[in-house]
Amino acid sequence: MEIKVPIVSVDSSFSGLTMPVIGMGTASYPPVDAGTLKSAIVEAIRAGYRHFDTAFIYGSEQPLGAAIAEALNIGLIKSRNELFITSKLWCTYAEPDLVIPAIKMSLENLQLEYLDLYLIHWPLKFSKEVSRLPVPKEEVSVIDIKSVWSAMEECQLLGLTKAIGVSNFSSRKLEEILSFAKIPPAVNQVEMNPLWQQKELNEYCKAKGIHVSAHSPLGSKGTLWGDNRIFDCHALKEIAEAKGKTIAQICLRWVYEQGASVIAKSFNKKRMEENLEIFDWSLSVEELEKIRGLPQCKFNSIGTFIEPSTELEAQL
Repeated sequence: MEIKVPIVSVDSSFSGLTMPVIGMGTASYPPVDAGTLKSAIVEAIRAGYRHFDTAFIYGSEQPLGAAIAEALNIGLIKSRNELFITSKLWCTYAEPDLVIPAIKMSLENLQLEYLDLYLIHWPLKFSKEVSRLPVPKEEVSVIDIKSVWSAMEECQLLGLTKAIGVSNFSSRKLEEILSFAKIPPAVNQVEMNPLWQQKELNEYCKAKGIHVSAHSPLGSKGTLWGDNRIFDCHALKEIAEAKGKTIAQICLRWVYEQGASVIAKSFNKKRMEENLEIFDWSLSVEELEKIRGLPQCKFNSIGTFIEPSTELEAQL
């Protein structure tokens, strides 16, 4: 049975745009083959997912586009308009004259005429095509956010995307954008979970009318930068057992109760369905208090991709 997912406004330009509060993530490590990913996305649409999160760097745009075409062909959806599709500007294209070509490349990969949301993936620019990880620090710089954001605004004005936003941006970088933006960011997609709660950033974004979308809500287990901390957390296990829920459901519900949307990735049909089953129950005051007191530790994904640089980190 298809589950109806609540929606949230992501309307920084007063267009009435809304977004389902749960999206399916399509990044995978290690990467899965295109056929497996396409089949998983079709299954997700069948289960009730209507929001899909991709990015140029994930290599998942083409399988997502193929899955959308198949879902239309077999009648799972009647129109592309039923879906909310997010993609992201990768760091090698974080220059003003490369932004529009980059979004057009993503649209071609997806076989779509427009995105619903286009995000700057990181507040970083890579000086050339990267051939190894971590990226040498001399090839990394902070982007010229004013000129790049102007090009992002042009993407929206041209109708290539319905909304624009950022990913992995601090409140300081958001403040910088807001000082000159004609169209403010609709969304900031950041790591957020019970062990990295982002309380101050979430409060800042709420005050500025920027919606927070949570990636890595389960701690990125199985990636180079993630680990099992979430699933090994005794307090989360206790809450899950007491409520008859999975640890993943507790984490996703917690994010939802913070007013954020969530990007959850699973290619397993049963877990896909479980991840949607978080809307007919809630966490108690005591359970929320227990989660609030958990020790905090960020899963440092950016440290996996670029060489450490104190000077660079100070600017982010």
